Amino acid sequence: MLSGSITALITPFLDCGSIDEDAWLGLLDWHREAGTAGVVVGGTTGESVNLSQDEFERLLQLALERVGDSMRVLAGTGSPSTSEAMSRTERAACAGAHAALVVTPAYNRPTQAGLELHYRRIADSSAIPVVLYNVPSRTACDLLPETVARLAVHDNIVAIKEAVGDVERLKALLDTGLAVLSGDDPSCCQAMLGGAVGVISVAANVDPGRMAELCREARQGEAKKARSIDQELLPLYGFLSAESNPIPVKWMLHRLGRIGSTLRLPLTPLDPGYREEADRLIDSLQLDAARDVA
Repeated sequence: MLSGSITALITPFLDCGSIDEDAWLGLLDWHREAGTAGVVVGGTTGESVNLSQDEFERLLQLALERVGDSMRVLAGTGSPSTSEAMSRTERAACAGAHAALVVTPAYNRPTQAGLELHYRRIADSSAIPVVLYNVPSRTACDLLPETVARLAVHDNIVAIKEAVGDVERLKALLDTGLAVLSGDDPSCCQAMLGGAVGVISVAANVDPGRMAELCREARQGEAKKARSIDQELLPLYGFLSAESNPIPVKWMLHRLGRIGSTLRLPLTPLDPGYREEADRLIDSLQLDAARDVA
């Protein structure tokens, strides 16, 4: 059901702070044409914590109408609160989302038993498949492989997005029988060559064609070709961690003429000290600009 290059899509804003729906639709069209297999609406990269529920549902509606017949549309429905995550997942299902991407509950720092119950409760109530999402660097809790193994027997839990780029952890997760999606761009090639079915990628926001090609080659076992593409993307991976995600990736898309430069506080635009590097990367990777930018 889920494989290949899935973009953790940013949310574009107008200068006034409201959602830029025209830019959103343009991004969706671009990704469809580039071979992206799916998009995540309202994930971490989409500034999920800064979106209202109405805005989230509007973005999801627009995405499903625009690309829902040709790409998988995942809804980011995680919350520190189990009941809130259940509610968000229910609304995503009613909107027609193909799956729910549910990040581990940040700030609460639950035990493994709490994490297991959290996900079981969400999966029990959900009308759409659930994808687990583990990113300890953002949430301060770690969904361990042994807990994933217990959750993997649930019929409605179909995959995990794992952002810990560790070979031994990948092997342990593959042993659970769940589909594994890399959540870490720098190690995604190695993960796919090792058995992961795809990646939920930040880098795909700015270079969707190259990331889609990387996924195709890796999944076909073309290790040499996949690693060659991965090497081309290494400078981009590094730059996208220069400041907190999605600050660098949104600046690059702004320079490509695809979105404005606005983020919602407390996030701010990229520090001027990094901006020349962004332009050099755009030139060296020959990234596709939507129009000339100043």
